[in-house]
Amino acid sequence: MIVTKDADFSELGVVKGFPPKIIWIRRGNCSTQNIESILRENYSAIRALSEDLETGILALF
Repeated sequence: MIVTKDADFSELGVVKGFPPKIIWIRRGNCSTQNIESILRENYSAIRALSEDLETGILALF
């Protein structure tokens, strides 16, 4: 999995498919601590993404 704030990875995932699976952080400027909180709060969705054979991108806001 790739964790990114860059839309280019999301677009690449749509065009080329997966792997790798992409976790796209859709939040403006924020601290590393905020990113950590987003990831921790969405653990169940991230785990579901890792197990889902049909989905390659997860957008987190």
